[in-house]
Amino acid sequence: MTTSSAGAMQRPPEEMRMLLTRRHLVAAGLALPAALSSAARAAPVRTDHGFTQDWFLDSFLNLQEDLAEATAAGQRFAVVFEQRGCPYCVEMHTDHLAQSEIEGFIRPRFRILQLDLHGARPVTDFDGEVLEERALARRWRVTFTPTMLFFPEQAPQRPGREIEVARMHGLMRKPEFLGLFTYVADHAYADGTQFRAWWQRRG
Repeated sequence: MTTSSAGAMQRPPEEMRMLLTRRHLVAAGLALPAALSSAARAAPVRTDHGFTQDWFLDSFLNLQEDLAEATAAGQRFAVVFEQRGCPYCVEMHTDHLAQSEIEGFIRPRFRILQLDLHGARPVTDFDGEVLEERALARRWRVTFTPTMLFFPEQAPQRPGREIEVARMHGLMRKPEFLGLFTYVADHAYADGTQFRAWWQRRG
């Protein structure tokens, strides 16, 4: 720590940033119990296209199978589209998901599949249609990155965009980002309440 001319102890900038983030999350009612909210940061993994997380799903890209496995494990399934050179994707990995309060809430509750907005890997949609990642993005009307789509525990055989329960269009601020995961985990959409209305009610 450093000391000001008046002799008061000052916190290093990084520690101050972590404390301010934690206060914002507490104010939004989204912070984890103290036992899970250490200042340690999760480490993103650099790839040829940007970043990922070592706990993101590695799958055969059959979405019905991925969803079924997530549900069987008591987790929710989400798909995130990113692209090379996307600064907001980098921020999501190196800032949002590097916060222990955020990563500690999401990681045990969600399985997240990362796809490339312009990628060519074949993906089997929930209705059985096989498309390249970029074609699936068009089918689901994904235009921004990062875009994250959340799905119900059991999905009918229909395209993903017809069954999603929530969607993040572009990167949200950290409190709202965690709030969206909380909204899905709590099934707050079940009564038809949209995320924005739910979020505003939480103040």
